[in-house]
Amino acid sequence: MKIFVLLPRIPYPLEKGDKLRAFNQIKQLAKHNEIILCALNDDPKVSEQDAFHALQPYCQSINFIRITKPQILLGLIRAFFKGLPLQCGYFYNRKAAKKIDALIAKHKPDLLFGQLLRVAEYIRYKKLPKAIDYQDIFSYGMKRRADIASTIIRPIFNMEYRRLKRYEAAIFDDFDVRSIICEPDRALFPHERRNEILIIPNGVDHDYFKPQESEKKYDLVFTGNMSYPPNVNAVEYLSDEIMPIVWKSLPETKLYIAGATPDPKVKHVASDRIIVSGWLDDIRDAYAQSRVFIAPMRIGTGLQNKLLEAMSMHLPAITSPLANASLGAKPNEEILIGSNAEEMAQHIITLLTDAQKAEHIAQAGFDFTNRVYDWGKATEILENAMSQAL
Repeated sequence: MKIFVLLPRIPYPLEKGDKLRAFNQIKQLAKHNEIILCALNDDPKVSEQDAFHALQPYCQSINFIRITKPQILLGLIRAFFKGLPLQCGYFYNRKAAKKIDALIAKHKPDLLFGQLLRVAEYIRYKKLPKAIDYQDIFSYGMKRRADIASTIIRPIFNMEYRRLKRYEAAIFDDFDVRSIICEPDRALFPHERRNEILIIPNGVDHDYFKPQESEKKYDLVFTGNMSYPPNVNAVEYLSDEIMPIVWKSLPETKLYIAGATPDPKVKHVASDRIIVSGWLDDIRDAYAQSRVFIAPMRIGTGLQNKLLEAMSMHLPAITSPLANASLGAKPNEEILIGSNAEEMAQHIITLLTDAQKAEHIAQAGFDFTNRVYDWGKATEILENAMSQAL
């Protein structure tokens, strides 16, 4: 097949979950198909040259379309008055649409594949077989953010929640293949034929994220894109509610917050006992130098790649019921689950003081991720569905 892949962001570097998923799906699909890549770019700091070199082995054609701040503002205004989700307006503009139309006409692909509903407006009406990767249930992610937002911002989030919910359902019939990361997100999907959506989980590169021997500089680590609101919320939860309980029993415990573009709220929590790294050239160093991994997610949707990476590197992991609903690890066997700050803190204390327990959880989690999460197997499901759509 010749597949035209349309992305809202350049899938490199791999510091965000959607980029990681897109890059690895392209890598796997390229084994048996011709990939024509078109990616929007709203970030002038992204090195298009570095991205081109990273993607070139997998793509027959690579096209980046820059979207500027004036275009974004105009798109947001249009989306507001048309009743579309603001996320769609942010990424859609007519100039980009003309370039995408021209690329499709030039390359004559067999199938169009859009990642995230953010790009659906560009391709939903095309008379070609089409696939859309919803990835997460965006509407409920927005609802969870609205539930904890300030009274000033909450009405905006609630408006976006309603628009996303309508839009997720509205584009359903425009696509021949629809996918999502996990069953909990599919169960929340606002369409009566939601069971037709394919579950395409993420994977993890087990050859890259493998156990490493390293000096342990930190007791606890949390990783991710630190400007992403669910991660910012998790950092505040750690610093304000969880760690004070841990420090009562283990006052020397050090927490490492590792990830790109830390939000001012994340930078604010830095101290002698909470280290905020910012961008790391190799995120594996953060895992290898730490004893325990924690992802205390309270908002957001989808599968947490950070959990897969940490467990694949043989770290005992702690997370929330929300995050584990997508992951599917066995509580108290392959992972520890904390429903509140007290439970999270007690799990941290247990893993830092009971080496046998920590080793058991680490090994069981390692075995689980290696058994269940594989990019090749997951993408094969998607590829087969695309072939059937033709």
